[in-house]
Amino acid sequence: MSEQELKEAVKVLKKESESIDRAASQLGKNFSQALDILFKPKNKIIVCGIGKSGLLGKKLAATFCSTGSPASFLHASEAVHGDLGIHQSGDPVIFLSNSASTPELLFLEPIFRKRKGKIVGIMGNADGPLIKKVDVFLNSSVLSEADPLGIVPTASFMVSAALGDALASGLMKRKKFTKSEYARTHPAGQLGRNLLFNVNDVMHPLSEIALVFSDTLISDLVIEMTKHPLGAACVVREGKLLGIVTDGDLRRSLMENKNLLNMTAKQIMNAEPKTIDPSLSLGEALSVMEEGSKQISVLPVAEPGQDKLMGLLRLHDIYSTGHK
Repeated sequence: MSEQELKEAVKVLKKESESIDRAASQLGKNFSQALDILFKPKNKIIVCGIGKSGLLGKKLAATFCSTGSPASFLHASEAVHGDLGIHQSGDPVIFLSNSASTPELLFLEPIFRKRKGKIVGIMGNADGPLIKKVDVFLNSSVLSEADPLGIVPTASFMVSAALGDALASGLMKRKKFTKSEYARTHPAGQLGRNLLFNVNDVMHPLSEIALVFSDTLISDLVIEMTKHPLGAACVVREGKLLGIVTDGDLRRSLMENKNLLNMTAKQIMNAEPKTIDPSLSLGEALSVMEEGSKQISVLPVAEPGQDKLMGLLRLHDIYSTGHK
C-alpha cells in the first residue's frame, strides 16, 4: 500500500467518525420520542427502504431481532406487490432514506397510516418531502460523503447505521434485555455458546482423563497421557486432586533431568493447580483461562473449595462447535 492510499483510507475513516459525532450532537428529545414509538412489545418493527437504504434496513432488522425487538425488513418496491402483508395493525415503521424523497416511501406513508402505524424517519435531508410525513425525524445528514468524489453513500450510510444501532441499544435498555436473553437468539455462535453453556456441559469426564497416582513413574504417566491425549494428567488419590502434570511440565522437566522417565509424578507435578468451577459459563471460563500474562490451556474441574476432581477443561473445548 502506497503512502497516498493509506492517507486516503485514514481520511475516509476520520470523515465517517466525524459525521457520526456530528449526528450524536444533534440528538435531542426526538430520540426518546422515537423509542416511544418503537417500544411496543406486542408489535414488531417494520424497517423500510430501497437501494443502499434497503441493504441497511436488512441489517437493522436483524439487529433489532437479536436484541429483543422483533422486526422485519420490508422492501419499499415489493411492499405494494403483496409484501405489505408483513405489516400488521399498529406495527411501528422506520423509513430509511438519505434524500427524504424516496417515491416508494411517499406512496407507502398513507397506507401505513391507515394501518395505525407510526413512522420514525432516519433521513439525511431536512428539507425533503418525507420529513413532514413521519412522526419523528432523526437527522442522518452529513457535511460531505467520505469517498474521493464526495457522492457515494459512505458517511451518510454509517450515520444511518449508527442511529439504527442507537435505537436498538435504547430499546435494549427499556426492555432490560439481558445477556441470557441475547444468548437465546444466538445459540450457534460463539457469543451465544459462551453465555448458554457451562463448563459442566463441555468438560471431559473422568473416563476420558489420564489419571495417575503420586508414585506413578513418568514412563507410565506418558503412556496414560498418550491413551488420553488432552494435554495433561491429573494426579489423584481416592478421587481427590493432588496435582497436575501438563505437556509443558514434561518438556521442561526433560530439559532439566535426562533421567525423567524414572522419576515419579509427585516430583514434577504442580501440587497447587488452579481449578475451575463446573457451573461457570464458557465466557467466564475463557476469562479465567486467559487472564494474566500466560494463557492456561487446560484446567482441572472441581467445585469451589473442594478437591474432588470432576473433569478436565481445555481451552479448545470452549471454542469447539459441539458440546457433550
